[in-house]
Amino acid sequence: MFRVTQEIEFCYGHRLLNYDGKCRFLHGHNGKAVIVLEGLDLDSRGMLVDFTDIKKSLATWIDATLDHRMILNEKDPTVDFFRQQHEPIFTIPDNPTAENIARLIYLFAKEQKFPIAEVTLWETTKAYATYHEHG
Repeated sequence: MFRVTQEIEFCYGHRLLNYDGKCRFLHGHNGKAVIVLEGLDLDSRGMLVDFTDIKKSLATWIDATLDHRMILNEKDPTVDFFRQQHEPIFTIPDNPTAENIARLIYLFAKEQKFPIAEVTLWETTKAYATYHEHG
């Protein structure tokens, strides 16, 4: 089994609905997505996946979709305000927790046909969440 890992840093803001801690307020993070790809076979170049291909697809998507955006639950009452102000937001059907953002990136990588094994989202330098589909 071969494993390739790419780290992609980005900044984002969020807040959590129905939450009693500090994260119920709008705030930001310098996050890092650690994307792990796995497979049994290498291509004719001797690669599982070219790091450049990961950057062209996944890093470009993260930069265009999540970086310097407020990631909010689509039911968050601030969504309309941010849209009226033409602020860059990205909405998801769930709370924008580290777990759900890791899953979001994982599912995009899977949709792009990468041999995705897991995605870990570092929300801070000491806290992270990981998503994968296998046991």
